[in-house]
Amino acid sequence: MVIIFGKPGCPYTQAVRDLYSDTGTPYEYVDVNEDPAALERMLQYSRGRRCVPVIVDGDEVTVGFGGT
Repeated sequence: MVIIFGKPGCPYTQAVRDLYSDTGTPYEYVDVNEDPAALERMLQYSRGRRCVPVIVDGDEVTVGFGGT
């Protein structure tokens, strides 16, 4: 299952969620604003970068939409 760490109001987070929904790719959305533990988990995946979205697909981690 793909995990998308993001925050409400972020157009890049919404764009990647829309893309995954449109293609039927199942994902779990994690709001890092609502859950401090989730933010810490995201920072582990992103190696400390506070940029969203962070997309975790198995062993592959993408920081930002489109790898930016």
